[in-house]
Amino acid sequence: MARSDRSGGGATIIDVARLAGVSAMTVSRVINGREGVRSETREAVEKAIRELSYTPNVAARSLVTSTELQVGVIYSNPSAAFMSEFLTGIFEEASIRGARLSLLKGEAGKAPGPEALEQFAAAGLSGFILAPPLGESRKILSVLEPLGRPIAAVGAYKISDALCVRIDNHRAAYEMTHHLLDLGHRRLGFILGNPDQAASAERMAGFYAAVREIGGVEVRVAQGDFSYTSGLAAGELLLDAPSPPTAIFASNDDMAAAVVSVAHRRQIDVPGALTVVGFDDTAAAVTLWPTLTTVHQPLRRLAAEALAYVAQEAGPALLRPGAVSDCVLDHSIVYRDSTARISVAEPD
Repeated sequence: MARSDRSGGGATIIDVARLAGVSAMTVSRVINGREGVRSETREAVEKAIRELSYTPNVAARSLVTSTELQVGVIYSNPSAAFMSEFLTGIFEEASIRGARLSLLKGEAGKAPGPEALEQFAAAGLSGFILAPPLGESRKILSVLEPLGRPIAAVGAYKISDALCVRIDNHRAAYEMTHHLLDLGHRRLGFILGNPDQAASAERMAGFYAAVREIGGVEVRVAQGDFSYTSGLAAGELLLDAPSPPTAIFASNDDMAAAVVSVAHRRQIDVPGALTVVGFDDTAAAVTLWPTLTTVHQPLRRLAAEALAYVAQEAGPALLRPGAVSDCVLDHSIVYRDSTARISVAEPD
């Protein structure tokens, strides 16, 4: 049965969500003045609140802040830039909510060992946040799910008994690929991310969806794992081809930065002779030359939404807005200096 936040006037947060045509979590974000809600969505929610004379139960809401919230964060990501942004979002939201964080780190993108996981899970934590790439780890979920505590899996898809907080990776990759095609590029390279992550497959699918709409596109693909080192190897492979790509789309910024490094070493001008784009919009995108055109996914907001969900679900039942399984935030393309219109004649 759906759980609701019933106000004195009789209307619930579920009623508001139903009238506005949105999720209860979106209503919660509007009420709390959080970012990440489209202006038209916010207006629809505010209109529904007025029509229903809905008033949140402030007394009940205060119980969340009076109860110590202890959240476990499990992470292991090869990109230091990615994790810096992600953990900043976690720390900022924890500070706002007065939450205590416990961190457990795996090595080289892998889940922590079984003993470490079991000790961590037994520490009396209120809930758990799984950072990419661990959101889909069955090793971790098999330990956490039986505990019955809220789990937020960032960057994951279709995890039962957990909230998946992510962007639309397929759409983002599709839009970036179309940008390359609009610049006239018809020889494209694509560097895949970790093959064990659904986000990697979604980005590749979005890339191919755009390519299929344009005739005469030559595609070369190289496997990476989101690490800078894998980007170096993939960049060498793509640029060694008899007809190398004029544009390379790497599935994250670290691998894109590695491709730029390979191009510099080969004295290939970026973007004059080679366009390079990435994904994430981490610090790596602006600390190299030329600065990187990339997909911006709001890493701090993804992390903050994950913690907000755990806090909400771990709080009094009166505040829980009902079951949710997916929270999709907006992405955008950030145009910088690593892209240019095709300047060399394509072969017939």
